[in-house]
Amino acid sequence: YTTCITSIGMHNMAESFVSFKSLKGRVPFSRAHLIRLERDGRFPRRVKLGECRVGWLESEINAWIESRIAERDQ
Repeated sequence: YTTCITSIGMHNMAESFVSFKSLKGRVPFSRAHLIRLERDGRFPRRVKLGECRVGWLESEINAWIESRIAERDQ
């Protein structure tokens, strides 16, 4: 996990990034499938952190997982 401080409006909050290595332990998808889901707007978009590094916002991943559970329970 990588943590950064972001400013949203008048509020500062700490937000964590999840690497692909960490993400694949939580979501059973290949890198290629994640790219397809992101492209189709069905998975949170990655954030470019550096020249060769991306991450996903942990809060968005958690919300996505919760939405899958809610969809299942309907």
